[in-house]
Amino acid sequence: MDTTDLPPTQKGRHYELRAQGLREFAGLRRDDQRLDPFKLAKYAKLLVVSFDLIEASLTEETRKQLLGDGKEKWSGGASSHRLPDGSKLIILNPTHGKNRHNATLMEEISHVFLGHKPSRLAIENRKKGEDVIARDYNAAIEEEAYATGAAALVPYRGLKQFVEHGKTSAEIARHFNVSRALVEYRIKVSRLWDAYKENIFQRSD
Repeated sequence: MDTTDLPPTQKGRHYELRAQGLREFAGLRRDDQRLDPFKLAKYAKLLVVSFDLIEASLTEETRKQLLGDGKEKWSGGASSHRLPDGSKLIILNPTHGKNRHNATLMEEISHVFLGHKPSRLAIENRKKGEDVIARDYNAAIEEEAYATGAAALVPYRGLKQFVEHGKTSAEIARHFNVSRALVEYRIKVSRLWDAYKENIFQRSD
């Protein structure tokens, strides 16, 4: 493979190659094609359900926390137990837009395809009468899943072509159905930021 088709960093190449595998699995042949995580989810045995289905079972305090003050503290969640057909339930934050849902779901799909062990929540008794909720969070695994998912949504070769043509992050985001923040993250980690700024300035002249 021509190394110009891959990001210049070792980490970037690692994530990109895995993202290319996901895009090929999804049947995409061009680097400017959109990837629809909702179509790919079924192959990862992830069943995306509406938040409305669980809302009635939540206390009013919990509902207000999830949809109010704490709405920016979570993007989605997967059940720890599988359904009889082997699927896992995924619930996405209903206060977030479709573009953010795409990134969240793609991260969950990446966890499955990369063979990651799911993180778990547990209640630990630290002191008498004091329960603490703890999560076995693994930063390296979370980074790999997010970075791979982001690369699958916005592939390096397609991104590089858009940057070379002076497209803005907003234009690129609209093309791939993702957020502007995700596009700018991809530009930076792919070491395309200097070229992006230069081409944007040339376009405005």
